[in-house]
Amino acid sequence: MDSWLSTAITWGVPLIIVIFLVLVYNRLVALRNRFKNAFSQIDVQLQRRHDLIPNLVESAKTYMSHERETLENVISARNQAVGAQKAAAADPTDGSLVEKLSQAEGLLTGALGRLFAVSEDYPDLKADGTIRDLMESLESTENKVAFARQAYNDAVMNYQTYKESFPNNFIANVTGFKNAALFELENPEARQAPKVQF
Repeated sequence: MDSWLSTAITWGVPLIIVIFLVLVYNRLVALRNRFKNAFSQIDVQLQRRHDLIPNLVESAKTYMSHERETLENVISARNQAVGAQKAAAADPTDGSLVEKLSQAEGLLTGALGRLFAVSEDYPDLKADGTIRDLMESLESTENKVAFARQAYNDAVMNYQTYKESFPNNFIANVTGFKNAALFELENPEARQAPKVQF
């Protein structure tokens, strides 16, 4: 009987530990894949946003020839955001790249807000059907980005909570699971989608 008990303990305890380690590791992988998938949804919407902006700026140039600096600022901010988007999409598990993307998107949103504010002074611009359609598409895309950002942030929060919990944090550190970053907008104006009114 003692021999059976000692054999069960000798093999049972290590087996339970191995099963526990495998379960924690697999859960970490699943949660990491969830937030990576959520980031890919943001990536799709940001790509749509970035594709709409040059069309909007090009159409607005006809009416806003005196606002060249405003238009150039929008394109410059858009180009920075595209670069940050590509870098973050290459490795959404790198929190610093997601933070840089958040900052770049905040700057772009601010530049778009200034463009929309200036556009109020151009009644012909507001009456143009193409521009109106582009602005409506952009506003719709902004809402989709906000929803995708919320889903991503929820997935990151679940991952980080599980990863940082004891004893999961030991397993995560040993196996190289990185911290994920929330996709937050830096300034309060950037937290709201640009308002388009015609």
